[in-house]
Amino acid sequence: MQRINEEAILNFETRYRAQFINSITGFKSLGLVGSRSHEGNTNLAIFSSFTHLGSNPALLACIFRPDSVERHTLSNILQTGFYTFNHIHENIYQQAHQTSARYAREISEFDAVGLTPEYKNGFWAPFCQESFLQVGLELKEKIDITINGTIMVIGQVKEVYIPDNTLHPDGHVDVEKAQTLCCSGLDSYHKTKRLHRLSYAKTDKEVTFLT
Repeated sequence: MQRINEEAILNFETRYRAQFINSITGFKSLGLVGSRSHEGNTNLAIFSSFTHLGSNPALLACIFRPDSVERHTLSNILQTGFYTFNHIHENIYQQAHQTSARYAREISEFDAVGLTPEYKNGFWAPFCQESFLQVGLELKEKIDITINGTIMVIGQVKEVYIPDNTLHPDGHVDVEKAQTLCCSGLDSYHKTKRLHRLSYAKTDKEVTFLT
């Protein structure tokens, strides 16, 4: 097994180091964040840094890179307090990837990449119509991470839209049925294949397969 120490990592070329460190965490969740400014300008951006923080209240966290350049998504979220998280599937992953390009503020990524903003039940931020699993979020907290200048944004889940055949009786959402993709590194997109769901682990019972 190859050993790569801290000194070697620090000496990597910048983009090489970014690819390397982004890859070692393994497969990550992936989605498009939809937002809209007070002026009505829409924005759509791909993120792979969403994580579950808790279910009561239902919270999701997302990491934004240092605010050294204009971050339209972050600006819209802080300005309006609302945004959406939209799962990505095989039919739209190339357009989703293209949203990472640095478009001018006045250009909507929805228009630039050929995806469709969708407004539901008076929610301020646009969902991505082409996404099969959509989450509406309200900003609850912004945390500045001083060690590297990144920003954690914590949102509370306000509404969720899922395909009819994906919700199990125990509350499990089958994202594989929703055709959700995941990613590794900065630019590698993957389908998934479930092995099994396993029963709740207890010291006095053996683990069993769930349907």
